[in-house]
Amino acid sequence: MSEQSGQTIVGNEQAEVAREVVNAPTKKPAGTRVAPKWETDARDRVRAAIRRYSKPLTDLIARDANEGDTRLLITDFLCAGLGYDKYDDLTTEYQVKGEFADYGIRIDKQLVAFIEVKRCSQKLNAKHLRQVQMYAVNEGVEWMILSNGQVWQAYHMTAGLPVVIDLALEVDLLSDTGLSAKTDALFYLTKEAFKRRLIDDLWRARAATSPKSLAQVILSDVVTEAVRKELRRQTNHNADVGEILRILRSEVLRPETLL
Repeated sequence: MSEQSGQTIVGNEQAEVAREVVNAPTKKPAGTRVAPKWETDARDRVRAAIRRYSKPLTDLIARDANEGDTRLLITDFLCAGLGYDKYDDLTTEYQVKGEFADYGIRIDKQLVAFIEVKRCSQKLNAKHLRQVQMYAVNEGVEWMILSNGQVWQAYHMTAGLPVVIDLALEVDLLSDTGLSAKTDALFYLTKEAFKRRLIDDLWRARAATSPKSLAQVILSDVVTEAVRKELRRQTNHNADVGEILRILRSEVLRPETLL
């Protein structure tokens, strides 16, 4: 074999190796989650809707649009962004004991949430939550959504005496928060996520680490005893557990976490 032929063979082998490297599938790092197509599609749809409706929303706020005009934008966002069918999934003016909820959301013909809409310039408050809470209590619905177009809040209601209300998520479409973070939050309000009850997982995680839950852990016997031992180790003072609890309640923890 000539030297030139040998060089040609080596060159071909190197080219083949290079092609294999280029065409080889990219390996995901261990533990990386690959989202299913339905989730990717839903997130892409939400992301596009946030971009699309930010300008109309800004215009509504600038002219102090009324609740009816705000509702038009919210309807479009529910359909184009969150994936609900205007006719199959949304019920407007849902009657509950003589009152009317702005929207009821149905999935597979099952009522899963109420939406209360306020005008775009109006800040959402506790009074609005109580209003939609009444609808949820009377209809046995767990999820309540408040929106003025700009801010979206989702609350979970646990039945009982009294009922327990937990804020699961809050998104401001016009805030400085990045688009990815807004998309991640609003994804839980999509039809696809609601159908799979992914928002329930989000609520449980938020409830488990809420200020009230953490306050209960801090005031537990196990933790207060551990605090007493650590204080003794650091200061050589053997504090009374009752005194530790009193100080935690009155001076360390915020009063609203103790309700």
